[in-house]
Amino acid sequence: MSPSAPRLLVVQHEAGTGPGWWGGWLAEAELELVTCHPYAGEDLPPVTAYDGVLVLGGAMGPSDDVACPWLPSTRTLLADAVAAAVPTFGICLGAELLVVACGGTVRRGAGGPELGVLEIEMAAAAAGDAVLSALPARPRVVQWHWEEMADLPPGAVELASSEAYRHQAFRLGSAAWGVQGHPEVTPDIATTWAREDAPLLVAAGRAAGGLVAEVTDAADELSRTWRPVAEAFAAVVREHAAGRRPR
Repeated sequence: MSPSAPRLLVVQHEAGTGPGWWGGWLAEAELELVTCHPYAGEDLPPVTAYDGVLVLGGAMGPSDDVACPWLPSTRTLLADAVAAAVPTFGICLGAELLVVACGGTVRRGAGGPELGVLEIEMAAAAAGDAVLSALPARPRVVQWHWEEMADLPPGAVELASSEAYRHQAFRLGSAAWGVQGHPEVTPDIATTWAREDAPLLVAAGRAAGGLVAEVTDAADELSRTWRPVAEAFAAVVREHAAGRRPR
């Protein structure tokens, strides 16, 4: 890694919910990843100290502030990132936090959870997007969420939807993206989640082992589909970093 590599702040909300595939892909795309663990008591740094931000998922809701007291500062960090046009990518909870931070709403999904490797449909606006244009028209992604992004923030551009939930991906401002699915999830992460969420999965009519097998069987497809998205986001971060360097 070059000493001048762009620095990406990764906000992780749980020990078992790391950057997965995206960690490797972004590192290979010449970004230096710096992970903050606010659930373990680490303070979030100012967003302007970094060239980009990746906010990961978690089992909590985006407004569960009493149980998860770091969430308000995470929402503030995301709002600051959007205001400063620092390249930002939110995955599942990270996307939901971005929505709430910038004036949208998130609620418990009226249609129940989305679970499994499921298809989403790209919107016409995605064709010209700097990051999500890397996706095919109907990509599949790991879905593992109980919440829904009910109303996107003012000015957000919808980039993908699904039959179950309309808002699956969006862009906000010039350099912030959110996706409801989990493009970072590896079979190992899915195994951990299935063990932790087993009672919830049974209540939703899904067997933990079957869900893990679904993710494992689709692993090659998911990697081929989503690696170009991570690489496109890394290119945006590198371009932003180059613009910040003194000439």
